[in-house]
Amino acid sequence: MKTIQLITILALFSINAIGQEKRSAKDAVGLQVGDAVKNFSAKDMNGDMYELKEELKKGPIVVIFYRGQWCPVCNRHLNTLQENLQLIYDKGASVIAISPEKPEYLKISAEKTKASFSLLYDEAYVISDIFDVTFSPDAFTKASYNTVLGANLKNAHSDESQRLPIPATFIIGQDEKIIWRHFDPNYKERSTVEDIVSNIK
Repeated sequence: MKTIQLITILALFSINAIGQEKRSAKDAVGLQVGDAVKNFSAKDMNGDMYELKEELKKGPIVVIFYRGQWCPVCNRHLNTLQENLQLIYDKGASVIAISPEKPEYLKISAEKTKASFSLLYDEAYVISDIFDVTFSPDAFTKASYNTVLGANLKNAHSDESQRLPIPATFIIGQDEKIIWRHFDPNYKERSTVEDIVSNIK
């Protein structure tokens, strides 16, 4: 009986994993305003651990998902945030940027964008799954990212699925709930500093 149950669990896990790897950007909806965020921890580019619940004790957190150091739109977005970081700090909030790229690639992002805020490694897409922003680009798009932009997705990520996060922005209040979000499957559309600052509470 236990063997049958184990086989069933493994089968369901496999089906779910395959579904996740074929999920398009249109299938992701993201956490909504008012939703509670499950606690998570992750390594930053220096190998230090970051835990959401502990950091929320200090104030609201602006969460930025970005695709990787190879993405010029992401780099511009992170650089703009860095240039205006004090405006966010003045509101009592902090900033984290999350990518499925390994720490050595996070360091490249930091060098390109001058980011002084925490860049976190989303190993196995755990955090992007929590926020419901994970999707799988089609084969042509992945090939373009790897060849034209040098993304190297299979090696830069924790597995070879080449999944990515929708580059969404969320503000989490100290009660662990979403205060505000910017969610758009169009990777060119990003949150503005003005909108972030005006929605920190």
